[in-house]
Amino acid sequence: MATNINEILIPLEGVDSEHCALIVDKGIAELKGVSSHRVELNNKRAVIQTTNQETVSEAIKTIRDLGYGVTTVKKSFPVLQMTCASCAVSVESMLKAQQGVVDASVNYANAKVSIEFIPGIVQTESLRSAVQSIGYDILIDESASNDETVENIQKEKFTKLKKKTYWALALSVPVVIIGMFFMNMPYANEIMWVFSTPVILWLGRDFYINAWKQAKHRSANMDTLVALSTGVAYIFSVFNTLFPHVWHERGLHAHVYFEAAAVIIAFILLGKLLEEKAKGNTSTAIRKLMGLQPKTVTIVHEGGHQMQVPIEHVVIGNTLVVKPGEKIAVDGTVVNGNSYVDESMLSGEPIPVLKNENDKVFAGTINQKGSFQFRADKVGSETMLAQIIKMVQDAQGSKAPVQKLVDKIAGIFVPIVILIAIAAFIVWNVFGGENAFTQGLLALITVLVIACPCALGLATPTAIMVGVGKGAEKGILIKDAESLELAKKVNTIILDKTGTITEGRPVVTNDFWADENAELKQILYSIEKQSEHPLAEAVVTHLKEQKTISISKFESITGKGARADANGETYYIGNRRLIEENKITFEKQISEKANQWGSEAKTVIWFADKQKVVAVLAIADQIKSTSQKAIQELQQSGIEVYMLTGDNETTAKAVSAKVGIKHYKAEVLPEQKAEFVKELQAKGKVVAMVGDGINDSTALAQADVSVAMGKGSDIAMDVAKMTIISSDLAKIPEAIRLSKSTVSTIKQNLFWAFIYNLIGIPIAAGILYPINGFLLNPMLAGAAMALSSVSVVSNSLRLKYKK
Repeated sequence: MATNINEILIPLEGVDSEHCALIVDKGIAELKGVSSHRVELNNKRAVIQTTNQETVSEAIKTIRDLGYGVTTVKKSFPVLQMTCASCAVSVESMLKAQQGVVDASVNYANAKVSIEFIPGIVQTESLRSAVQSIGYDILIDESASNDETVENIQKEKFTKLKKKTYWALALSVPVVIIGMFFMNMPYANEIMWVFSTPVILWLGRDFYINAWKQAKHRSANMDTLVALSTGVAYIFSVFNTLFPHVWHERGLHAHVYFEAAAVIIAFILLGKLLEEKAKGNTSTAIRKLMGLQPKTVTIVHEGGHQMQVPIEHVVIGNTLVVKPGEKIAVDGTVVNGNSYVDESMLSGEPIPVLKNENDKVFAGTINQKGSFQFRADKVGSETMLAQIIKMVQDAQGSKAPVQKLVDKIAGIFVPIVILIAIAAFIVWNVFGGENAFTQGLLALITVLVIACPCALGLATPTAIMVGVGKGAEKGILIKDAESLELAKKVNTIILDKTGTITEGRPVVTNDFWADENAELKQILYSIEKQSEHPLAEAVVTHLKEQKTISISKFESITGKGARADANGETYYIGNRRLIEENKITFEKQISEKANQWGSEAKTVIWFADKQKVVAVLAIADQIKSTSQKAIQELQQSGIEVYMLTGDNETTAKAVSAKVGIKHYKAEVLPEQKAEFVKELQAKGKVVAMVGDGINDSTALAQADVSVAMGKGSDIAMDVAKMTIISSDLAKIPEAIRLSKSTVSTIKQNLFWAFIYNLIGIPIAAGILYPINGFLLNPMLAGAAMALSSVSVVSNSLRLKYKK
């Protein structure tokens, strides 16, 4: 019996740096029943795969034990139809078995159930159906269900953090003023104690709770440093306020450091607040994409009457109405009516596209002036829009190679800092002269405060996040951080021909008529309209202004063309063999045109009556207007460009000559494309592959950086690490430039974060004291630490406004 593996997304709270993410990941790794797991810092979520629902509850318990939070919602609902205590047990066990439910307990006495669940995974409606399936029911208040999105909960958290920060700042100001300027006023120490206590024990309590939880698991993080430094400073100050004579007897002054402890907590809360705000800015790309989908839709029922329903209620096969100016809600096929649709979100093209019956429409695109009905083909997470949103989210959650190194550093960073702090304390006590103990204690506190792994942890993810968001704005979807980092190293690019360099659909490029007769054009148009040949469509499109006339005796001649009667005359349309077999004559001029177009790798179509050829048309897959310039730009930046195609040698040669590609291969099979990528990699090249079809997917998977064209197949987009939504080659040099700026931003961030710690820690330990008597005040250390995180985030946000 096959077991179902479910992927569960657990929204996290308080996981603010790579080091925290690492601790959570280690915790999950120790659980039984988890087949794979990862923590996505940017998306603030843990992703686990498990076959067992109980594992999810265990994972949440583990995360909370480690001192981090999980966003859940607690609700209670009235339960109906319960008759005995064992009914309560069955309702409870049924609810606990539902995916995403953390806990459920039924109170039989007041017939209510309280459920704790993860929003986003569980809909209250699905809980209700589970309970109904065993013969009971729960009452759900519909209006309430909208508030439980993860986003709203995080907004509330942000508001709470804001309140905490403002209170901490307000209470710290008087402490600082007294500590700096009015040290000698009566009861100065007692007043500072009163003001700083709520900051430490109430507003900053999370730091202590989390540090204790970390200590129980024998690990340490940013909270450990904060808790140790402020805790030591606070306890030392309380002792000095209550027992000053201990110091006075030794001829020392009993200093208090209430202001240091209070301000450190205030500054760190402020840093967190600014960081949260900045992170909010970087995830707007996803919110904008989500906003493209309307919340309600109009469904047409059997009898033709219309009804508005929430988008969640749409199922495949429903017929939906789209009125002028409305957004299209799900992917589908037009069944009735027509209109122009603005598809710029998918293609980047500003010109609306005409949609007739049987044309595909996509969620998030905007209807223009007409109105039409369409059948829903893909709903929910299946729509192209949902796929794009998922790609952006996965990309923002992925780690860059640089990041993995930073994780390791952050892991050993905290213990090393604690050792340095203790060492500074000991050295001061041994060599520090008369105030040695106090100075040593201060050095210990200052080292713990100033050393913050946050700036290190934020250096890479913030830059990656802004880079991915910037790409999405420009129509370049980046699936993972690694490809964003590798793109700058690419020195060889392989392009597929059809759909990548060319438009990917045949069009009539030239026509020549021996006799400019409107009636003949109508006949050609009408015959081609009945033909099923793939090239017939190109001719129909070319002659779409013509009227249809009646055709009889239509006959398709396989491999050659077609024959039909119109106005009592027989007409032939097809290749040269069809004309020659029927002994039809043609003028020299027509033959010259046909040979010229043939040499340009175009397909020539002949149109004749029984006696002579009346017209020839050339059909080709046109080269995109931007291809040549983009290829030139890549070559100028020192990148070798290759073209691979399954098409014939003549066409390949003509196209590569036109766009200026020196190396090309024709008649290549899909597996040969992948082989060619391997050959280049064996020579030490960093290869990017650009394609749009299912036939390119193996080569895309093999390449170092893979780019798919957005108008191509879904499979190519699934395999590729980047997708160019508009299928425009000019976006590739842009993607490479984006990669360069992102990587340089990461390097700047890491440089500043390291430099900051390298300079800050020795100064905090008191290295300058023997030279010029300088000692760093713990309060300034707290400010400097908050500043380092903020500077890293702001440097990443600079990338957003780079041209």
